[in-house]
Amino acid sequence: MDRSELQRLAEIAVDEVRPERQGFTLTGQGPDHAEYQLDLRFAMPLDARTRTVLGELLSHSDLTISRRAASGLAAALRSRRERAHKH
Repeated sequence: MDRSELQRLAEIAVDEVRPERQGFTLTGQGPDHAEYQLDLRFAMPLDARTRTVLGELLSHSDLTISRRAASGLAAALRSRRERAHKH
């Protein structure tokens, strides 16, 4: 996927990492001074050592949240539909 198709929504400096049953909850503040929360869940159990290491790594991280721009998605779907009608 081409990164130019993505629209940056937020850049968040992680301030707190809380361990949860199946993962972590990360909270932090963005440049807009809003508080953001990201819930990170794993489909597998984490042992205590792995949980500790991951928690430490995540507490020193920043997050960038992006998404495909809605106009880009609409254009892609329209192009696909036009190609399907030509065949």
